[in-house]
Amino acid sequence: MTGRLRPRPYFSLSLVALAILALLAAACGSSKQGSSSTASTASARGASASTLAPIHGTYAPKIDPANFVATIDNRYFPLVPGTGFHYRGVAENGKTPQTDDMVVTHRTKTILGIKCAVVRDTVSSHGTPIEHTLDWYAQDKEGNVWYMGEDTRELHHGKFVKADDSWEAGVAGAEPGIIMPGDPQQGDTYRQEYYPRYALDQARVLGPGGSVTVPNGSYPDTLLTVETAPKLDPGVAERKWYVAGVGDIKEHTVSGNQEEIVLLSVTKP
Repeated sequence: MTGRLRPRPYFSLSLVALAILALLAAACGSSKQGSSSTASTASARGASASTLAPIHGTYAPKIDPANFVATIDNRYFPLVPGTGFHYRGVAENGKTPQTDDMVVTHRTKTILGIKCAVVRDTVSSHGTPIEHTLDWYAQDKEGNVWYMGEDTRELHHGKFVKADDSWEAGVAGAEPGIIMPGDPQQGDTYRQEYYPRYALDQARVLGPGGSVTVPNGSYPDTLLTVETAPKLDPGVAERKWYVAGVGDIKEHTVSGNQEEIVLLSVTKP
């Protein structure tokens, strides 16, 4: 599954000339003007995930529907409708085999005025589904993929019951977070979800994850992140490896439990 390339804008000759004149004018300005120009350039690039979804202080992300796009084509988290990601691994005890099937549906859900993609996730043990989740995602113009909420149902005594950590941005104090930055940089930290007392995951980009081999293939270059929830699950840390054009290929809990999954296969629409 590959992300779509954005088309280059068309510039006329007159616009190029104006742009050159503007650059020359900026170059002739004072040092104070140069500082302002630098600030404008930084602003044009967009704020980092660390700024948009900070892990410290009061959390109140600014969400503007006009700043979101219809397609989720982040290179490390592309969601093309009809695509299926199929994983296998073991549960928290490190022994019980599990499978996880994540399917990008053609459905959408409007949250905070934004049309979000609906992803269906089913966890099974010994061939029997034990958890059903609908995850909601949306991408902003800077390429950041926002996590807008989840509806999780867990199997209890033969019936699926809504999990306490289900949440929806804008409801009961819940706020969205970023699941994958548009331009992930080593050291970036960002909140992934915010639902006080129930869902407070956050992540940090560790940098290149090296070569990783999973059943779906061998990948020489990966991006490595670590996810934690210090206030809810202290001591638990989960590492995730991502591949450009594919997405999440491996998850491994390095402390707290022994859960692990690897990408088995990808079915394309």
